[in-house]
Amino acid sequence: MRKKKVTVLNESGLHARPSSVLVKTASGFKSDLQIEMYGYRINGKSILGLMTLAAEQGSEMELIVEGPDEDEAIEALIKLFENKFKQE
Repeated sequence: MRKKKVTVLNESGLHARPSSVLVKTASGFKSDLQIEMYGYRINGKSILGLMTLAAEQGSEMELIVEGPDEDEAIEALIKLFENKFKQE
C-alpha cells in the first residue's frame, strides 16, 4: 500500500474535467485508489465520489493506492496534481 498527501493546485479545483482525468488515469491501473479528505474516504475511480468532495484549490487529500501496480499508479496520480491536470 502506498499513501501520499497531495494538494489541489489548479485554480478551479477538482471540477468535472480534472475529476474525469483523475478517474481515467486511475482506471488505467489494476490497483485500487481510495481518496481521503475531510474524514471521508471515497473510491478514486468513481467520478461521482470525486465530485462529492467538492475539492477547491488548496484542498489537501490523501491518495491511498493498493495493488499490483501501486508504485506506477501513485506516481502517475501525483504528476496529475503537480501539473495542475494540465489546465493552466
